[in-house]
Amino acid sequence: MRNLARLMAGAAMALVFATAAQAKDLVVHAGRLIDGVSASPRSQVSILIRDDRIVGVEPGFVRPQGAQVVDLSQATVLPGLIDAHTHVVYRRGGMAERLTGSDLEDALRGVGAVRKLLMGGFTSIRNVGADGGTDLALKKAINRGDIEGPRMWVSLEYLGPTGGPTDPRNDIDGSWHNDGWGASVIDGADEAIREVRDHKRRGADLIKILPSGAVGNPGDSTNPNAKLMTDAEIKAVVDTAHALGMKVAAHAHSKAAIDASIRLGVDSIEHGTYGDAESFKLYRNHGTYLVPTVLVPQLVAEMVAKRPALGGPSPAEKAQGMVSTIRRMFRGAHGAGVKIAFGTDVSGLIPYDGSAREFAVMVGEGMSPGDAIFTATRNAADLLGASGDVGSIQPGRYADIVAVAGDPLQDITELERMKFVMKGGVVYRDDLKAAAQ
Repeated sequence: MRNLARLMAGAAMALVFATAAQAKDLVVHAGRLIDGVSASPRSQVSILIRDDRIVGVEPGFVRPQGAQVVDLSQATVLPGLIDAHTHVVYRRGGMAERLTGSDLEDALRGVGAVRKLLMGGFTSIRNVGADGGTDLALKKAINRGDIEGPRMWVSLEYLGPTGGPTDPRNDIDGSWHNDGWGASVIDGADEAIREVRDHKRRGADLIKILPSGAVGNPGDSTNPNAKLMTDAEIKAVVDTAHALGMKVAAHAHSKAAIDASIRLGVDSIEHGTYGDAESFKLYRNHGTYLVPTVLVPQLVAEMVAKRPALGGPSPAEKAQGMVSTIRRMFRGAHGAGVKIAFGTDVSGLIPYDGSAREFAVMVGEGMSPGDAIFTATRNAADLLGASGDVGSIQPGRYADIVAVAGDPLQDITELERMKFVMKGGVVYRDDLKAAAQ
């Protein structure tokens, strides 16, 4: 027995040495570090990395034996950024494209989109709405290493009522049919429960509901001021999703939809346009996040201003009326202490390599650069339920590290000029020529 024990111990030790020998050790020398934890930056810091994880953060520029040095000593280093509201597979265009496009085409376009987001410094994203499981397919392809892109949390199809913004049959002849169209429409609590469970079975990480109208659709039936889902439907989604370990994001412009969704337990409100002081109190009391997407209404208004709509208010009219409203709401929510996570609603309206433009709008509306950075690091990671993996530069987290040449605390637009991107210890962008051989 003693000999067997010695053999087993020797084998275990050999395995440890073999694993250590195969490990890839890096050290990043950060001239200025904004770590996603502290309010103040640190100077001259070494970030120790083994394989895809951070194993230490030490003062000064250390050089562990055998470690490859990544020299960012002249740059500002941050955790990989997180966009908590994306649509990387979004079918743009009119009725013809809706009826003739395919999920396969959408997914292929998404390959370029996820790469652009990664190169812009967004190493994690929450994709909140895609047809036909295309976002899940992209996530799996990234995880396999087939394509380059950020870490993805995906919701699959949106969920909402017949005739609401999620209904793909809106405005078309009722004889048209597609087998996938039912996955986004729920009427009543029972259908809500069934679809949430089906989304989970298929691989969704979270659920996205649309209890209010939307901007990008013509007509009164998707009026952003309307509340379109019943309390029973919202509660059925929330209770079922939470029982299955999934969070719920609620697209909600109208105050009625915002307040009801918060009371019924959703984890985040997307947009939140017509929220008021009463809504802000509900956010705080329930710990609900706001993902405000303050830039996109302006871009929607500009894009669709010359496109006529048949009947009811046009998307341009809706968006024009919301630009000042959503910015005023954002100022009020931030001032009231509402938890805010960064999200852009990037879907081709904001170019996939232009998501960082959202930071300047937030700062322009009164948020400090440091707090704006927190929305896309610490706060967004908390919303994802992934603070132990992403959103900060601390031991145990993934080695998701980005860098810019200047100081974003002085000029937040520096984040629009990303120079270095590492995800999981692998360098994907290096305009600074920082990675030593």
